[in-house]
Amino acid sequence: MAKLHIHGVHAPGFTLFFISLQYPLLLLTLSSAYTTQTKHFINCGSSNSINYFTRDFVGDASSDSVSFTKQNTSTLSSNQSSSVSAIYDTARIFRSPSSRYALDTTGKGTHIVRLHFFPFASTSNLSEAVFNVSVNGLTLLSSFQVPSSTNSPVVEEFFLSINRAKFVLHFSPQGSSFAFINALEVFLVPDGFIPDSAPNVRTVYRINVGGDEVTLANDSLWRSWDLDDSYIDVPNAAQNSTNNESALNYQADLDKFLASDHVYQTAKVMSVNFTNGTLYRNTTWGFKVSTNARHLVRVHFCDFISPSLNTVRFNLYSYQNFTELIDPYGKNGFRERAVPFHYDFLVKPGSSGLVKISIGLLNASIYQQAYLNGLEIMEIIGSWDSDFMPSEEHNHNVSLIIGLVSGSVTLLCIFVSASIFICKYRKPKRTDMSVWTLFPALRGGSSHSELTEQTRHCSVAPNFNLELKIPLAEIHFATNNFYDKLLIGKGGFGNVYRGTLRDGIEVAVKRSKPGSGQGFSEFQTEITVLSKICHRHLVSLIGYCAERFEMILVYEFMEKGSLRDHLYNSDFPYLPWKQRLEICIGAARGLDYLHRGAAGGIIHRDIKSTNILLDENYVAKVADFGLSKLGPLDQSHTHVSTGIKGTFGYLDPEYFKTQKLTKRSDVYSFGVVLLEVLCARPAIDPSLPGDQANLAEWGITSIQNGAIEQIVDPLLVGQINPNSLRKYGEIAEKCLQEEDEGRPSMKDVLWDLEYALQLQQTDVKRDMHDDTDQRLVNIDSSNCEEAPII
Repeated sequence: MAKLHIHGVHAPGFTLFFISLQYPLLLLTLSSAYTTQTKHFINCGSSNSINYFTRDFVGDASSDSVSFTKQNTSTLSSNQSSSVSAIYDTARIFRSPSSRYALDTTGKGTHIVRLHFFPFASTSNLSEAVFNVSVNGLTLLSSFQVPSSTNSPVVEEFFLSINRAKFVLHFSPQGSSFAFINALEVFLVPDGFIPDSAPNVRTVYRINVGGDEVTLANDSLWRSWDLDDSYIDVPNAAQNSTNNESALNYQADLDKFLASDHVYQTAKVMSVNFTNGTLYRNTTWGFKVSTNARHLVRVHFCDFISPSLNTVRFNLYSYQNFTELIDPYGKNGFRERAVPFHYDFLVKPGSSGLVKISIGLLNASIYQQAYLNGLEIMEIIGSWDSDFMPSEEHNHNVSLIIGLVSGSVTLLCIFVSASIFICKYRKPKRTDMSVWTLFPALRGGSSHSELTEQTRHCSVAPNFNLELKIPLAEIHFATNNFYDKLLIGKGGFGNVYRGTLRDGIEVAVKRSKPGSGQGFSEFQTEITVLSKICHRHLVSLIGYCAERFEMILVYEFMEKGSLRDHLYNSDFPYLPWKQRLEICIGAARGLDYLHRGAAGGIIHRDIKSTNILLDENYVAKVADFGLSKLGPLDQSHTHVSTGIKGTFGYLDPEYFKTQKLTKRSDVYSFGVVLLEVLCARPAIDPSLPGDQANLAEWGITSIQNGAIEQIVDPLLVGQINPNSLRKYGEIAEKCLQEEDEGRPSMKDVLWDLEYALQLQQTDVKRDMHDDTDQRLVNIDSSNCEEAPII
């Protein structure tokens, strides 16, 4: 018998990605009393009943529960094959635009709807059929065609929320073509099977990770589960494992139906013991999906891996964004092994149409395993058309109809606003990122969407660059009304949310504490500074909003978070030394441009590792200009007298004593960042002994005592060319001089960092104390990005 596939878009594995975005996920643990369904299973175009994997597919021509339009014909295969089921030997053909099937539903709730297609040889060339399929106004398939080269049946599967007594399936041939179907399944699934936030979905992928293919006979809902081998990025990073000892311990009735037992009895497992000394930090699976469409992703877990309770914890990553700590015994509270559980989340891929899921090891040595049992991806399809609602349902759907009408008015307003916005505002380059929205997706927005407090400063807003102004309605759209699950950071100014503009551009939205009136100076400074500058290594301001007493800044989204995220106190994979050097060089270029090339000179005043952000390619960009001071800073004006602002641990000691701010105050702060990069520890750590608590003091002492190797991040041991390390230490020491006159300019820092990178890349590793300076010979001056003088 031919292998039956769910029809979807398939692609090989993709590049490994991992980074943290701290979003919790909702674990579904609903219970449901559910019995195996016996209808509706329809053998189309036939009067015969056929048993197919324990189900009786009743011939539609003889069924009392099925009706269909009279403008149809049936056809029989002229070459019946034993390689496929007999349900594919006949088909119902529709040629009228109003063709339809109608049947009584077995109850209200989520139904599986499966449409079976197989273009067998007959008097009608079924492979030429092009048609649409819809249910009560909800489009399921558009311009659908099954190619003649298909050797196996194609099954399109949907989960639909049906709350009507009648299920009506419409077939609409395209032009002069026709439509056909071989078999049809419509039956209830347990309550809670699909979240209310994604009521109608189409199955795209269903993967048994680490095990064999699961056939329809081995799944309680007659689903097939494909192998994961063609989707995994680095096969050697994990191995297949099978549970041969523990019985599955389901915690709720629903869990028994969410996946096959076979899925929970096998897994892909990461472990340092499996990789022959090669430490893979994570394993990634990549999938090709429809671009710019929302998808429901469901990942399945069952811990039969750990030798005892609470000994395996790991991270689940989505795209390049950390999604959840998988901790069956701590976070989920399980008290026994082999408990099946799952997580659901939403993703909206960009123009690349890629979905990537990863599991990653924790840094702690006792948790050096990670596993995944199963994975499903379902495309979310549109909403129901109220015009198709039967009148008998009126009493139950009044509120829904009112909501739809109200929604239409709202959508009209949004459309008008969007049209104005698109015409007026410039758009930065698109990116291929994803928005991850965690359930419940019927989300509660901020309580401050209608503000009554008055912010006395907002009257100044009209003096800003109006070309960058974004309407508040667009901000609400991008952030789902400041949905809590899109919150990615907090600071002194306010909260930062991840958002998506209407054209798919991913943004970071920084919102001041609503109505507080605080932070206006920073708000004004940020807009003023960023509207004057443009540089590859400075975060771009997309726009701002000063409306309804709100102060909101919208930036380009930096996919890989902050530099600090990759250094310590997180579960991110570590950065190799060469990449750390390149990040430092990028940040130095941005600062050099600020100091020398931007509107007379700008002092950042808050350089720290959290304000150096990384894009999807690990390109460093300096961010957060709320404390910046603008020039002119020339020979006659070498400093600015100002109150002390900045971050403790990074503050220039001379600025702290004299309140005289100079460009070399930034250089001092950057020196602290250089030590953070080298040592992978915070600027201030009160838990350490007194002589080590302050990173700048401890680092300088170690460098001056010739003990720089002793403070290097243990993960970098053996990676650093001794001469590169020596040069790097010299740079940090110069930057951290007590008096600013002893510190280099950012131009000199950039030059020396470029040289340190050249030393790292050289094949000849000279002795640690070889002072030969071959910068002018080795360094390629074209790599030094000179800041333009404006």
